[in-house]
Amino acid sequence: MNTSQKELIKATVPILRTNGNDLITYFYQRMLSNNPELKNIFNMANQASGKQQNALSGAVLAYAENIENPTVLINTLKSIGNKHVSLNIQPEQYDIVGNHLIGSIKEVLGDLATVELIEAWTCAYNELALIMISIEAEMYQKTINKKGGWKGWRSFKISKIVKESDEINSFYLKPEDNKEIADFYPGQYISVSAFIPELGHKQPRQYSLSSYSNSEYYRISVKKEISQNTTTDGIVSNALHNKKEGDIIEVSAPAGVFFADPKANNPLVLVSGGVGLTPMMSMVETNKNSLQKNRTVWIHSCRNENVHAFKDTIEELNNENEWLTSFVFYETLPESETNAIEGRIDLHQIKEEILIEDAKYYICGPAIFIKVQYQSLVALGVNRENILYEEFGPQLLSLN
Repeated sequence: MNTSQKELIKATVPILRTNGNDLITYFYQRMLSNNPELKNIFNMANQASGKQQNALSGAVLAYAENIENPTVLINTLKSIGNKHVSLNIQPEQYDIVGNHLIGSIKEVLGDLATVELIEAWTCAYNELALIMISIEAEMYQKTINKKGGWKGWRSFKISKIVKESDEINSFYLKPEDNKEIADFYPGQYISVSAFIPELGHKQPRQYSLSSYSNSEYYRISVKKEISQNTTTDGIVSNALHNKKEGDIIEVSAPAGVFFADPKANNPLVLVSGGVGLTPMMSMVETNKNSLQKNRTVWIHSCRNENVHAFKDTIEELNNENEWLTSFVFYETLPESETNAIEGRIDLHQIKEEILIEDAKYYICGPAIFIKVQYQSLVALGVNRENILYEEFGPQLLSLN
């Protein structure tokens, strides 16, 4: 891009700040209407809720604001790249997105969309697409080169289903071809693609792996969302909860930038809410099976013990291992004796236990949960660089 084109892009920042969501909403309507096959890739629940539109409009705004040096967004781009790789996004699909994005800019801005502005945005999009395609090509190749790795979708059999709480079931997934599977870092996720009869097409969802990495199976632990609306978040989780042992589902290779390095020696402080405990379960199981046994403090919050997945497993791990200390917060305490603390997580209440030198802090849960815990850690003096978080759904938070 030349200097004048970059200036034109920066001049659209005020428009994106005030009308970005309208533009992106129009873009998605245009694209999915003309290319309905993409409904198999895009999360239609996030479309219905507006989360996807918010995420993309925020990303477009960030790119425009940093057009002089888009490399400052590299961590964000890598996170997006991981999600794209898990969905088997291909280079030619960037052409489809680009055509509809530029077309939407023309149609929404009307007379403001000058020839020069359209040329600038076309150039900007093409440069971004090339960056993303390059990032993703490297990720695809790295996954393929892994022992047991693959690209795209692979058929897995549900070998076992375990009820972990009133809401959460664990699904043990083994490859239908009985060949090796790729290893993963604790905290990463896989994508699952399921055909949804109510929608008439497939829908993908990402689920954190909830076990340690092994050569036999992947385990995901899925909360059954209760909803009457066929386009809400619960449609795929309900479809999974209706599956039986022996059923086949399509799975992508493990991906994600939220993980604990099993070779690092840093103490771990894990903060989870609800089903956000799943990647933490993987971290704790991995630590249990490692030689170094990093000191770990796990703080978990949920409504009550009936919805607390892996409750007995965590208690047993806590009682049998000196390296692990766990705290549980229930909004409603049971009538029976319990070590749980009533209410929601208050990190200030246990600051002596969690303020550990060189610790890495991991937060997983809904957006508001992450924001509250993140702010508490910062208020307690934790360096922002040592706080990592995984948000359910599109990545809307930018706290670091």
